[in-house]
Amino acid sequence: MGNLKRRMGWVLALVTMAAVSVAAGAQSEQHGRKFKPLPPTAHVVVLVEKGYNGKPLENAAVIFHAVRDGKEDANLEMKTDPDGKAAMDLLEVGSHVTVQVIANGFSTFATDFDVTAEGKEVVAKLAKPEAQVSTYVDNSGKPAQVHPGIQEHVVGKPGATGATGTTAPATTPK
Repeated sequence: MGNLKRRMGWVLALVTMAAVSVAAGAQSEQHGRKFKPLPPTAHVVVLVEKGYNGKPLENAAVIFHAVRDGKEDANLEMKTDPDGKAAMDLLEVGSHVTVQVIANGFSTFATDFDVTAEGKEVVAKLAKPEAQVSTYVDNSGKPAQVHPGIQEHVVGKPGATGATGTTAPATTPK
């Protein structure tokens, strides 16, 4: 009886070792970790300056819109630091990027570029808003008529001279 227990112990040990070795071999062949390395990225810096004096513009909104292989890759927005810089290391190499810069009191700036492994530095010189282009009036070089901020239409009361400079219509005798 003792001999039978010893044989059963050896058989059980061999079966266990065989099962462990088969499971280990199967796991390494089929069920390995599916790690996909991150794509390479590049260092992109946008320097925002005032167009009329070249000084850095703090707190301007810099918006990155990246497209890769025809698909939207990223939409990111950040503010410039006191030196007028917005730096980013998240844009993939090979992406086509549109950068838009928005700041109060300045015209919007936009440019396109492709991200390379060397990175990219863009200088955005923001200008003061100019008058709207028209086919009827030559407005080139003229300042904007509308000032930045919320524009409200002022309507005077009927029959009174108000801020709009209108007067009540005159009655004609018959």
